[in-house]
Amino acid sequence: MSTMFTARLARAREKMTADGVDVLLLSVGADLPYFCGYEAMPLERITMLVVPRDGDATLVVPGLEASRVKPRPELFALRPWSETEDPIALIAKLMGPASTAAVGDHMWSGFLVDLMSARPKTEFRRASSITSGIRSVKDAAEIERLRAASRAVDVIAARLQQGEIPLIGKTEAEVSAELGRQIIAEGHDRVNFAIVATGPNAASPHHEAGSRVIAEGEALLCDFGGTMIGDDGVGYCSDVTRCVWVGSRPDREYLEAYAVLHEAQAAAVSAARVGTPAQDVDRTSRERIAAAGFGSYFIHRTGHGIGVEEHEDPYIVEGNTEPLVAGNAFSIEPGIYLPDRWGMRLEDIVVATDAGPDSLNLVDHHLAVVEA
Repeated sequence: MSTMFTARLARAREKMTADGVDVLLLSVGADLPYFCGYEAMPLERITMLVVPRDGDATLVVPGLEASRVKPRPELFALRPWSETEDPIALIAKLMGPASTAAVGDHMWSGFLVDLMSARPKTEFRRASSITSGIRSVKDAAEIERLRAASRAVDVIAARLQQGEIPLIGKTEAEVSAELGRQIIAEGHDRVNFAIVATGPNAASPHHEAGSRVIAEGEALLCDFGGTMIGDDGVGYCSDVTRCVWVGSRPDREYLEAYAVLHEAQAAAVSAARVGTPAQDVDRTSRERIAAAGFGSYFIHRTGHGIGVEEHEDPYIVEGNTEPLVAGNAFSIEPGIYLPDRWGMRLEDIVVATDAGPDSLNLVDHHLAVVEA
């Protein structure tokens, strides 16, 4: 495990050298466990991994949380700080003569303001300029961890499609809670989200499950995922979306729209090949949906990267001209949303490989009709 983290930090230092960054500062957020295996508690007591380009790294943690840290002396020195110490002054000192620092994108703004005051001559940049390119290219072990997470939520989605999860007469919130329970039961350590939207609520892509009761003759959209954390302290995410029709046969318009969505999603997956600009994948799904007359109802990008965060680079969106590279992992999830009527989305996690797109979600893509 330490060899993995050592290699990741070495790549970060190579990028720091190329970009003229003297020190990398990683606080709360996914960068920290990715590079050292420790996930900080998001509290008012600051945690910071200080990574000089040319020196040894130090993990600065609140003293009362030091026992949570798995010692990795070959990777970083552990420096707990006491309640009467000034951790900002400590971090500022550990930064040494740095003139340029890259700070984690999720660092609390208050901490950054304090650091800027303590280091007025230091230029601060976003750490994602260093870390994102490293994280976005998954190795074989990471891909298998993403596959395991995807297969786990596939099991749940299959139960939904087979009518094994009670729906009729349940509220959205009750079904969301049940999905969350099953996400944990299938091996995840954390539920990241469980969107359940029925009828007109499904026209809101990020609808928050509420008190609306699921009834026969309506569409139901479920988008859910979580994080599986390994023994190394690093977690990898799942994310899947499937729609079902509850009760009697769907109306003709919904069936026709779903057929368009199904074809657009499959086409975008096929287009997600190494060397293809990310925006071209987005265009592949969008053009098909637009040609069927639903273009104005596809209101979001086609996909987002996934890994230690549920949303990360690369983003499958117009304007992203970066070509996909082997190891990129991302969602393909076009949608069609008719306000006040219904919505639909179909999502898989896909990995770009030299052999072609590798779909990690294999659960049935057809619209299921359930009478649960």
